[in-house]
Amino acid sequence: MKVGIPKEIVPDERRVALVPEAVGTVVKAGTEVLVEVGAGEGAFIPDRAFEEAGATLVPDARALLSQAEVVLKVQAPALNTALGAHEVEMMREGAVLITFLQPQSDPDLVKRLAERKITSFSMDYIPRIARAQKMDALSSQSTVAGYKAVLIAASSLGKFFPMLVTAAGTVPPAKVLILGAGVAGLQAIATARRLGAMVQAYDIRPAAKEQVESLGGSFLAFDLVGEQTEDASGYARELTGESQEREKVLLGRHVPQADIVITTALIPGRRAPILITGEMVQEMKTGSVIMDLAAEMGGNCELTEPGRTVTKHGVIIHGQLNLPSTMPFHASHMYSRNISSLLLHLVRNGTLELDFNDPITNDTCVTHEGRVRNP
Repeated sequence: MKVGIPKEIVPDERRVALVPEAVGTVVKAGTEVLVEVGAGEGAFIPDRAFEEAGATLVPDARALLSQAEVVLKVQAPALNTALGAHEVEMMREGAVLITFLQPQSDPDLVKRLAERKITSFSMDYIPRIARAQKMDALSSQSTVAGYKAVLIAASSLGKFFPMLVTAAGTVPPAKVLILGAGVAGLQAIATARRLGAMVQAYDIRPAAKEQVESLGGSFLAFDLVGEQTEDASGYARELTGESQEREKVLLGRHVPQADIVITTALIPGRRAPILITGEMVQEMKTGSVIMDLAAEMGGNCELTEPGRTVTKHGVIIHGQLNLPSTMPFHASHMYSRNISSLLLHLVRNGTLELDFNDPITNDTCVTHEGRVRNP
């Protein structure tokens, strides 16, 4: 079985789906690994490293995709403008694709995959069960995003992070507020604390309190009696209208006091909830910073402009997209472990064996045999 690793073509995407360390493991499972020339350049991985690990280099995407039985990617298939063809059309009919599909965001792509009879698996559909933890790419990439978000915010803030006692006087520590204590939020808390900031965090899930405090942050409590705040998988649920208004009152008291606000709140398949209104931004101190990690889904701040950094009412608002790609080396290594674990879960003795009674296989499979299995 031939496993293909094409070079990512989405603008500003520097990660690669499989790193050399994982190539050897995949080859030992009875597969042949094909890597497009230059696939690892953005992640600082030279072609020779793939060859030394046992991969075969292929000169271009068309040559690779036409012969690969399984294709591993980071981003969903897109139009290759250099070749004048869509990646899906260049793939073999009936091939297998494993990537971040985000199918709810692009139903036309899902339809195209089904028409091509491609069996596709989406890394953002990995179930939250113990057996699948090593495949959880959402968590691994959120770890990168949470870390980098603090660094970007710190570089934008015209203040020190830690308390400093100097001959010129004592400098108080920066105040950082994290909204959403999932994986990205917890990593942001840990990173901000390492830099010496005072950190507060808010999450609608009461279970997050212990995690926040274990990292040295203080938890903002919010009374949500009778409200179902998380789903069966542990993800936050959207609040009812009345609770949303009460939430805004709470945040309206704390957001203006912060030097940096980092937002991470997402609802799977939905637009990101608005947590910071324009009025709250107006009340923040001049020079304060908002880092909106939900920008790809519209943003948690009402004034966020996805893909741009803007200054509104004297507040710097970062709407940067695809933060994991800005740290491509470690982001690629972490993602590689995730995707290779899923691949090896699906492969037995060098051949693909799909057991749809298995929750990992069933939940991650989006299209198979010409139809959409997981709408």
